[in-house]
Amino acid sequence: MSEFNGTIVDVRTRAEFSGGHVAHSVNIPLQEIMDHVEEIKAMKSPIIFCCASGGRSGQAAQYFKSLGVDCENGGGWLEVNHRFNS
Repeated sequence: MSEFNGTIVDVRTRAEFSGGHVAHSVNIPLQEIMDHVEEIKAMKSPIIFCCASGGRSGQAAQYFKSLGVDCENGGGWLEVNHRFNS
């Protein structure tokens, strides 16, 4: 198990998130992300964005990197879960 001291933000829908997610991750659906820019910028970094397969989280990571946020696209939530919780 890798120790992680940042924040995991899952950008899937609430319904997808409720079907399974990384422990201690925060759910902010991609379609609502613009309403949470300041909140996300204030989160403990690095921030790892995840979704179902990496597409939506890639969009979020690209946007927040352009704002100077220390973040990355973690890809699918199952991969992120395996990376930090196995």
